[in-house]
Amino acid sequence: MRSGRVAGIVLAAGSSSRLGSNKLLVPLDGETVVRRVARRAVDAGLSPVIVVTGFEAERVGAELEGLAVVPVTNREHALGMHASVRIGIGQVPADCDGLIIILADMPLVTSAMLTALVARFRGGLEPLVISRYGEVQAPPTLYSRALFSALGAAGEGCGRQVIRDHKHEAAELQWAPELLVDLDRAEDVARLRGTAH
Repeated sequence: MRSGRVAGIVLAAGSSSRLGSNKLLVPLDGETVVRRVARRAVDAGLSPVIVVTGFEAERVGAELEGLAVVPVTNREHALGMHASVRIGIGQVPADCDGLIIILADMPLVTSAMLTALVARFRGGLEPLVISRYGEVQAPPTLYSRALFSALGAAGEGCGRQVIRDHKHEAAELQWAPELLVDLDRAEDVARLRGTAH
């Protein structure tokens, strides 16, 4: 039985270039998208919750005030997500058995989903617990400590590569397809405001 902590790494460094403004600062149900995602990670009992910022780091960081998170800045965020993953892994304490990669622009991921990933991990021996929305595999994804070095060593698409390499030994949880949202365009934001809860 795995009893060590599971950390959360919230990737919040992107520039939102397609939306035209910082999607992490979009207000949703009274709080910004980035604060909502980070708060749900904390509420799920992930420890520590590491939030990797980059683009507009000061503005994004200000939205995390009062939350029990560890903010770190990726000054090379333009190089891609893998740099943020590597920085996040470097902040995970030695007593953590695993970590969950969470995207800050997926505001419909709930604390209950994160808790379920941890419960599945602790109840089994698989090194990987992946999320599936219908036919689509997407974060959040839980990686055991045995996969940290592979996750940190890979380049862009690092998480996807590790999943491909270990899919045969992964546990899988299914979520409703409508929980998978993409905040790339203004209409995506408008649609999300009509469905979020």
